Amino acid sequence: MALVLNDEQLMLRDAARHFLTERAPVSHLREIRDSGNKDGFSRELWNEFVELGWTGILVPEEYGGLGYGFTGIGLILEECGRTLTPGPLLGTSTAGVAALMNAGSTTQRESLLPAVAAGQHILALACDEGHNHDPGRVECQAEEQGQTFILNGLKTAVVDGHIADTFIVSAWTGSGVSLFLVPAGARGVTTQHQAVLDTHAAATVAFQDVELGIECLLGEQDKALPVLEQILDVARIGASAEMLGIAQEAFERTVDYLKQRKQFGVLIGSFQALQHRAALLFGEIELCKSLLLKALHALDDGAEDLAELASLAKAKLGETTHLATAEAVQMHGGIGMTDDFDIGFFLKRYRILESLYGDHYFHLDRYARLRGY
Repeated sequence: MALVLNDEQLMLRDAARHFLTERAPVSHLREIRDSGNKDGFSRELWNEFVELGWTGILVPEEYGGLGYGFTGIGLILEECGRTLTPGPLLGTSTAGVAALMNAGSTTQRESLLPAVAAGQHILALACDEGHNHDPGRVECQAEEQGQTFILNGLKTAVVDGHIADTFIVSAWTGSGVSLFLVPAGARGVTTQHQAVLDTHAAATVAFQDVELGIECLLGEQDKALPVLEQILDVARIGASAEMLGIAQEAFERTVDYLKQRKQFGVLIGSFQALQHRAALLFGEIELCKSLLLKALHALDDGAEDLAELASLAKAKLGETTHLATAEAVQMHGGIGMTDDFDIGFFLKRYRILESLYGDHYFHLDRYARLRGY
């Protein structure tokens, strides 16, 4: 498949860019931060996402969604990265929907997907238990007792965990790892809100003797690790899409600044050293555009090398967005370090996304192992 967008996808991207520029510029994020909004996002804006159909892009039509595919949600996440728009689009409408589509029963899909598409239900993937991403390390346990499970354990850095209606939880079930749909209001579930660097929010979630019926089991018992990796690969590519938007916007803002800022009466954009650095970054971003599109197509096509592409995209986008945001702050000089200027917000959001679902080093190692090294 050619690594270009078709006319319909271009229209979706342009419409998303126009809407987010008008309704959710970086000043929108600043307003949420300064207002002390505990949700970390605007419910009003989320309802507008629903009206646009964005919350149901991955949800099949029979469940009230658009069924438009991963390339579509990737384009929207990319534009959200450009404006740093906070919200549960990545955690719920991307990773959460992927979990239900990959492992959910018909009953589970019928129960949750229409509400997700309508923006009325928020899902949160809870798979990490330490300071670093390690989905294979599962100490949370669900003890089987007849037709029920008793869940105990702790999950950390749960994206959207503070506002979730349902958690997707990995737990050890005796002979392997299983996934469970755990209602946030279930007895024994407690959440601790965590403010993070980029003004978004997460939570630490504790489960103490939480009783779950067999209907809460998501997928096959003891065989969830491969499914969990598939869900995480969707989330990783989604996070990569958002990082691409950050890298592009940071680069474009920096180039504009180089064309306007004068030093000793001369535009700093005329300095050859800065031109070389900008040219290098431009080439890296163009490479990332093709890589991300390849990864999104792999999701839509169910490609066999999906895991490799997910790790390659996450590692490369992490590296390039680091370069883009660091260069942006440095080339803006002293003003780039101040809160009064927007460029620092891009660096903060990148730092969170880069560590989310595995950082640059995690995915370099995973890619090498998948390639047999």
